[in-house]
Amino acid sequence: MDNDIALTAHLMRRAGFSATRDELERYTAQGYEATVEELLNPGDPQVMPEDIIRRLHSSLDEGPEGAAAKWLYRMITTRCPLEEKMPLFWHGLFATAYSKTNNSRSILNQFEMFRRMGLGSFKDLLAELSRDPAMIFWLDNNDNHDGAVNENYGRELLELFAMGVGNYTEQDVKEAARAFTGWTLGNVDYMRVKANKDSFSPFGRIAWHFQYDAADHDDGVKTFLGETGQFDGEDIVEIIARQPAAARFLCGRLFQFFAADEVDAEGERVIDEMTRSYFESGYEVRSVLRTLFNSAYFKSERARFARVKNPVELVVGAIRQAGDFRSPSLAIEQVASICFYMGQGIMRPPSVEGWHEGEEWIESGALIERVNFVSEELSNVDLPGVRRIIERVAASNGATMTPDELVERCLDMLGPVEVSEDTREVLTSYAGRLGNIDLGSREPGGREDRRVADLLGLIGSTREFQMA
Repeated sequence: MDNDIALTAHLMRRAGFSATRDELERYTAQGYEATVEELLNPGDPQVMPEDIIRRLHSSLDEGPEGAAAKWLYRMITTRCPLEEKMPLFWHGLFATAYSKTNNSRSILNQFEMFRRMGLGSFKDLLAELSRDPAMIFWLDNNDNHDGAVNENYGRELLELFAMGVGNYTEQDVKEAARAFTGWTLGNVDYMRVKANKDSFSPFGRIAWHFQYDAADHDDGVKTFLGETGQFDGEDIVEIIARQPAAARFLCGRLFQFFAADEVDAEGERVIDEMTRSYFESGYEVRSVLRTLFNSAYFKSERARFARVKNPVELVVGAIRQAGDFRSPSLAIEQVASICFYMGQGIMRPPSVEGWHEGEEWIESGALIERVNFVSEELSNVDLPGVRRIIERVAASNGATMTPDELVERCLDMLGPVEVSEDTREVLTSYAGRLGNIDLGSREPGGREDRRVADLLGLIGSTREFQMA
């Protein structure tokens, strides 16, 4: 196995949604650190234009399935995978659900905000989150008034979004809520929205926008996290961002999403380094991730295939490798539903806590969905990515291959995927049912192609392929 290719593949599984062999070779040729910088400083994503998608999807902003389909197209077709991976991280941390907002366009606008600001200053991101209309409605800050405080947003900002339990007091929650009074929704149809949780125009739901109501803001003196002043929401976010507990909280969550489901002693040391980068860079997420991706821990072999892929990572990664959905198709909404059946519905987090990740992604019903979807994608000889893999397998080891050679080459093309000896034995036994394979005189889509594709599908069903 080419160790440089294997390291690049590891980076792309974590900072993106896996990569094809052709992509891996391009990234590897420019070097690991250069690839990290390309991911952290995205250029033109060259995603599928929305007007093209809308020829088949006239209601992309309506309901969780249509809106999820819109985002899935971006994840599948983007040339800047980390730019799309960051909104997935923030969506899990700042979970906002359609079930209450009933306004997918506003949540899509929130995702665009994550895309635009997700690698920048954590302070600026928290400030923008506090102005985000979907979040305001989701956590009832539109019902947070001077003299009639609603603590929902202030509480979750401290507990779930930025600091964690044990790093603030109940009084801090109350003072934060007071500071965010007057941060509300503005819309010509606001009263109807407030009553019905919905609004319509000839072209779909109306997206809400932020409005600051100075007359409804409590401008009195507040004491928050040991500091006293006439604080507003901006001041609260500024104070939070400079807390060591906030730095540790954010770096820990980034580590668990990008590096490992569980944090061991060595992981704690990496988080220490990430925390230093957080403060040295002025709270910049990009700098924190640069420290993580370039750490010896992240690049080590023990860190590879040590984290369970979340459903969106698994599904989008398989689609990108198989070359599916490169043009608009109504079936993309079914893909959004499949992610939901696997336990991760876009716009459908189960609660404000987001999803419980790691091994909790794997339960009997979800596992069947995961195995079936990936196997079907990777065994479809009609998909361009699968055909490309078969062509590269055929061009590799000469015309005739033993079952061992075929398994090794297919594992290499799909990852490289590192499997246990038991898994390799099963794969080799399956590949050897019909003896050696002769790809020298293969016909596109013929018997030999189907043998390779069936093996690719079986690899996709292995435990190892389900790991990142």
